[in-house]
Amino acid sequence: MAYVKVEEGEPLEKSIKKFKRMVEKEGIIREWKLREYYEKPSTIRNRVNKANARKQMKKVRKMHASKAY
Repeated sequence: MAYVKVEEGEPLEKSIKKFKRMVEKEGIIREWKLREYYEKPSTIRNRVNKANARKQMKKVRKMHASKAY
C-alpha cells in the first residue's frame, strides 16, 4: 500500500506528486499517457519482471495459506 509522510511546512502539491509517483511505482494505477507513444525496452522489461514477481509472491502466499499446519 502506498503512503507518503508529509513533512511539516511541505506544500500539499508536492505531497500529492510524491503520492502519485509512489502509486505508479507500485503498479496500483498506471499513467497510460506517458507510455502512449514510446516506452524504453528496459522500462518494459522492468515492468514485466515486477508483474511476474507479484504473481509469484501471490502464488507462494496462497500455497502457504492452503497448507494445514
